[in-house]
Amino acid sequence: MVVRSSVNTVILSRLDLPYLGFFLGLRVNELVMEQTWKAGFRGLRDSHGYVIQHLIEGDRTITELANRMDVTQQAASKMIAELVQLGILELVPARDRRAKWVRLSNRGWRCVELGRRSRAKIESRIMRAAGKSKYEMAKLTVLSCLESLGEIERIRSRRIRAPR
Repeated sequence: MVVRSSVNTVILSRLDLPYLGFFLGLRVNELVMEQTWKAGFRGLRDSHGYVIQHLIEGDRTITELANRMDVTQQAASKMIAELVQLGILELVPARDRRAKWVRLSNRGWRCVELGRRSRAKIESRIMRAAGKSKYEMAKLTVLSCLESLGEIERIRSRRIRAPR
């Protein structure tokens, strides 16, 4: 049965956990991006994070990045060019003329560290608001949900795809 409300107010307790988690993630991401921009990383977009996550563990070729992100090589090249322009990535001196390699620049690593610090502060704020035991229980619940949906390995291997 569909429940219709005569007012335009959303009854939060009726929203399902995936929606609430999505909204939480959006807000946290918005706060992190605000801090990132304030720190001088203007021009950085959410979608850039899907490239950056694959370079945390080391240099990669553009082809490798395209495959890992499940996009065309042209799409990967465009995003990489944007990140090189922003100073987040740099081209690696040629190891092999057939492949272009990229890596995080020093500025890129500073951006990653800033993002991690920002997320840690937000996480502490959320934990204080909820209380440690509720926070830990919520985290375990979300992990169980992700596991039931088969997402754990993609998260572990940093293979989260950009929304389509």
